[in-house]
Amino acid sequence: MIIDISVALRQPMPTYPGDPPFELTPVARIADGALANGSALRLGTHTGTHIDAPWHFHEGGKRVHEIPLARLIGYAWVADLRGYPQITAEVLASANIPPTTTRLLLRTDNSARWATATDFDANYVALTPDAAEWIVRHAIDVVGVDYLSIERYGVPEPKVHQILCGAGKVIIEGLNLDGVEAGAYELICMPLLIEGADGAPARVALRTLG
Repeated sequence: MIIDISVALRQPMPTYPGDPPFELTPVARIADGALANGSALRLGTHTGTHIDAPWHFHEGGKRVHEIPLARLIGYAWVADLRGYPQITAEVLASANIPPTTTRLLLRTDNSARWATATDFDANYVALTPDAAEWIVRHAIDVVGVDYLSIERYGVPEPKVHQILCGAGKVIIEGLNLDGVEAGAYELICMPLLIEGADGAPARVALRTLG
């Protein structure tokens, strides 16, 4: 079974403060006499479901086009961390994450917000810096979260991003894991192939195993 864990790009939708809002603008419409329907898109590289390339917070990190799809497709573990106001190293250590996990997706209370959300919610669940260090120590290569940032909003220094991007990790943000049970899946993450980009919108799905 294929489970789509992407957030639909729509108007209106939550966007991170400072990012451009998503816009789908008609360019041509059959109903108006055109031969075909066509539209123009306006969005940021971190709109909706997207990846953060390491270059986003690390000048020497890889950009989107330098990340092989092999890193974003394969075995992944979904951890159910609902009920926690923030994700710390202690929370991760107690989550029964298999030690061989290299792709980790975190389901938190954030996922339940997506069904009706139209505005950005600054009180989302995020990781603490010690959780980012835990991920690096445990050789997790790809980490996904279910809101627009892996880091708490308004922090004076983006340590979580700096730790993860500095270690070359790929971050997937803006997932919708509502209804997804904890366990093993095949992850399929396909970001737009944008040369030189710090991030890119992505279609992300899970395939059940067995």
